[in-house]
Amino acid sequence: MAAFLLGAVLLIVQPQIVPSRPAINSNAETSSQPVQRELLKKTSQKNDFKESIHSNGSCQQLPQTIIIGVRKGGTRALLEMLSLHPDIAAAESEVHFFDWEDHYRNGLQWYINQMPFSYPHQITVEKTPAYFTSPKVPERVYNMNQSMRLLLILRDPSERVLSDYTQVFYNHMQKHKPYPSIEQFLIKDGELNVDYKAINRSLYYIHMQNWLKYFPLDHMHIVDGDKLIKDPFPEIEKVERFLKISPQINASNFYFNKTKGFYCLRDSGRERCLHESKGRAHPQVDTRLLEKLQEYFHEPNKKFFELVGRTFDWH
Repeated sequence: MAAFLLGAVLLIVQPQIVPSRPAINSNAETSSQPVQRELLKKTSQKNDFKESIHSNGSCQQLPQTIIIGVRKGGTRALLEMLSLHPDIAAAESEVHFFDWEDHYRNGLQWYINQMPFSYPHQITVEKTPAYFTSPKVPERVYNMNQSMRLLLILRDPSERVLSDYTQVFYNHMQKHKPYPSIEQFLIKDGELNVDYKAINRSLYYIHMQNWLKYFPLDHMHIVDGDKLIKDPFPEIEKVERFLKISPQINASNFYFNKTKGFYCLRDSGRERCLHESKGRAHPQVDTRLLEKLQEYFHEPNKKFFELVGRTFDWH
């Protein structure tokens, strides 16, 4: 009996075994890192995440801001301009975490591994233009971080359609593959082909409605892509205010390159321009067809303006 009682006492006082956790460098602790670890716990099936902390105090972390689109709206230009700011750490390539199933199944640890190393004072930013038009992405982003700050850059829907076609056309040309003319995509049975994917991507109000189911409008900032091309500095100032970072980018960081026909960047005496694939000339489109395209977008644009409480100088 005494042996039984002794065994019971030992069972009660025995310390509970808990899973081991990776060591955390307290000097690299940031306000976002505890949130990040909590998110990882909730979404992990293995709880075997490792924090990549550099000896200089930088680490890889979940983004606090995502440029969600739109395709051919100027996302690369926006990211490059934002990268001029010392408080921004930007992922170099499009991650496609939330819209590609193969990537999403890899989990948040994989997503973090795609991010740049950043310091505690910096905001990590990634951009994937396809996010905006993918129906499943808003909920997935929300489930990761309900306080995410979202950047959306839009341009005239008709012009975006032409840019969309131009990109695919040149991709085929580089591979020496034939590609139909834009008229073959825009016209079907003598009418405007509203099933053309490039047209659907320009129906901004439909996709915006999906995002507003999960994020309030004050968590999203819309960059005017047309104005960013013509005069980038004022648009970047607005982005700085939205992200609540100090105004570090100024007018001297931009200069107009007459050869390329668009603004390039100047940073600490070093000049750089966007890739030669940017700013390509659009195909010539029959005036009546272009007017038909612009007329089609008139009502959707009006609905979008009402949805976001703001107008844009689109046809």
